[in-house]
Formats: sequence, C-alpha cells, structure tokens
Amino acid sequence: MPIALLALAIGAFGIGTTEFVIMGLLPEVAGDFGVSIPTAGFLVTGYALGVVAGAPLMTALGTKISRKRMLMLLMGLFIVGNVLSAAAPAFGVMATGRIVASFAHGAFFGIGSVVAADLVAPEKKAGAISMMFTGLTVANVVGVPLGTSIGQSLGWRTTFYLVAALGVIGLVGIARLVPEIPKPEGVHLRHELAAFRNVQVLLAMAMTVLGFGGVFAAITYIAPMMTEVAGFADSSVTWLLVLFGLGMVGGNLVGGRFADRALMPMLYVSLGALALVLALFTVTAHHKVAAAVTIALVGALGFATVPPLQKRVLDQAAGAPTLASAVNIGAFNLGNALSAWLGGLVISAGLGYTAPNWVGAALAASALALAVLSSALERRAAHHRPATEVPATTPAPEPVRVAADHG
Repeated sequence: MPIALLALAIGAFGIGTTEFVIMGLLPEVAGDFGVSIPTAGFLVTGYALGVVAGAPLMTALGTKISRKRMLMLLMGLFIVGNVLSAAAPAFGVMATGRIVASFAHGAFFGIGSVVAADLVAPEKKAGAISMMFTGLTVANVVGVPLGTSIGQSLGWRTTFYLVAALGVIGLVGIARLVPEIPKPEGVHLRHELAAFRNVQVLLAMAMTVLGFGGVFAAITYIAPMMTEVAGFADSSVTWLLVLFGLGMVGGNLVGGRFADRALMPMLYVSLGALALVLALFTVTAHHKVAAAVTIALVGALGFATVPPLQKRVLDQAAGAPTLASAVNIGAFNLGNALSAWLGGLVISAGLGYTAPNWVGAALAASALALAVLSSALERRAAHHRPATEVPATTPAPEPVRVAADHG
C-alpha cells in the first residue's frame, strides 16, 4: 500500500477524534458555558447535520481544483474549526466551530476514498479505502479515550487544541506524500450529479443509511443499557467503548480485504450477521461478559460494511465518483441520526433500554434486503444488455503508481 495512505489515515484519525470526543466532554463544556447537558448535546447533533450538509456542498465547490489541493483545503477548514472551538468565548461560537469542522468531514472521506482507490490497482481498491478508514476506527480506540482523559484533567479546550494539531500533521502529510492525481478529462459537476440517476448508486446509499444506522441504534444508548441492564459501573462504559472501537478496527480491515474478492457476498454476510447479533443483544445485554463480547461484534460487523459500501458507490458511479462518494459519507451520519431518533422513540414508549437493539436489527435486515435487490437488478440488467452495448459512464482512470515517487 502506498505511503500516501498514511497521510489520509492521519487526517481521518483527527476527524474521528473530534467527532466522538465531545460525547465524553459534554459535562465539562456545559459547566464551562453555563448551559444544560441537552443544550450541549447540540454540539453532537449539529456536527452530524453539518456532515450531511457539508459533504455535497464542499465537494461541489471543489470540482474546479485538484483532489489533492481540495484535501489540503479541507484539512485547513478542519484546523480552523477546532481552533475556533478551543478558543470559543461563548457556547454559540463553539457550536459554530463544530459546524465549520464538520463541513470538512464528509468531503474529506468522500474525496479521500476516491484518491485512495486511485493510488492502487483495481483489485486492491477496497483495501486502500479501508486503510484510510483505519484512522477513523483507531480514533475510537485511542484518540477518543485519550482526548476525554486529557480534557477532564487539563481542560476540554486543551483537547481541541491537540486535535487541531493533528489536523496540521495531516495537512503536512497530504502536502508531502499525496501525489497530484489528474482529474478525468471532461468530468464536470453535471457528470457528478448524473451519478444520482443510477438506481444502484441510490440503493448503495440506502444500504449505508440502514446498515450503519443499525449499529448506532444500539451504540447511542450503550451507557444506560450497560449500567441499568447489564449492571456495569459508570466507569466501565469507557472500556466498553474501547472494545467497540477495537471491533471497528478489525471489522474495517477484514471488510476491505474480502470486499476486493467478493463485494456483494461480503455485504450479505456482514449485514446478515449484524442483524442477528443486534437481535441477540436484547438477550446478551443482561449478562456482563456476553454483553462485552456482543459490543465488540457489533463494532466489527458494522464497520465490515464500510469499505464494501463505499467501494460499491465508487464502482457504480465510475468516471465521476467524487460527489457520490462524499454524499455516501453523509449517508453514514444520516443513518446515525435516524437510528438515534428511532432508538429514543422506543425507549420513550416504555419498551426498555434494550429496545433500540431491535430497531438496529430491523434496520440491518432492511439493508440486507436492499443488497439482495441490488444484486438481482444488476443481474437482470446484465442479462438484457446487448453484447455490443457500451457502458454510458466515463471509464475510470488508470491507477496512479506512486511507490517509486517516495523511495
């Protein structure tokens, strides 16, 4: 794998840390600004909505410049957002900083996925994408617990300054290691928008919303589920989330490896197993050891879907994949917001803290059904396509070989 992927992974690590570390620092932030915890919670939901809105907007704005330069600009935006959050004199200013940082999120992963795939041979594309996303998964194992600890001991502002410093490292890495990849000839914003007329692209995005939404239906309410149902102490939630993060790392790498061999079978297995494990979580949540194992499995199976889903979008939007790739990152966050809302509804209805697991299982099963439908439509289209028909999409560019450029 090219060393340029390391620079993308560092950027992903910083973005993953800033997205999730706020959850562990809400009491400190709320106390500092004199607002309630629910009000401080806007820093979480506002970020997620910023990702959904920012992904297509920033990608569209970046169609006139090279992908490398756009990645550098996005890292710059990320740095500005985190410095603004760290130095914020009022809650509204910090919320603005969070939204500024979130606007870099979707476009960075979307454009970064395209760049990562272009750096390697076709049979290694999903693996390259998973290497970039490893930075995001490792952030949940290392960056978030460490950032939370630093924020609680040295102040939450210190954490955000350190995250901004990570952004600087990522920016320098991209500038030094990522090659200038020429954009495909004749591809403009209208070509990028045309990808959304492809039903397979839309189905892949719907799978992303439902499949990853299944994960966050359970994980959003993991703290009350583990303390009130499983009987863990409040202090145990941190290491349970580390288990979830470790599962994410492993699942992401396995998903990338096997998606390059058999993409749709990988989705069938991961989504089907995820639906089953989430359903079982309603039972295992009552037992400490079983609950801990299940949390790791949810992380592994959930993130095993990420590389194949992202590659599926890239494949189906071949020739003009950048905007579709970025919007699919927004779809992950849309799934997070949707599932958290649905999980809250079933808890509010008095069905208990394990009820969101049933919601997650239903969402994952729905994503599996869409995967089966997608394959069936693809087979039918291939069966009816004349042998002489030329695909309408622009051919994907040849991979850029960069290993020799970096010694």
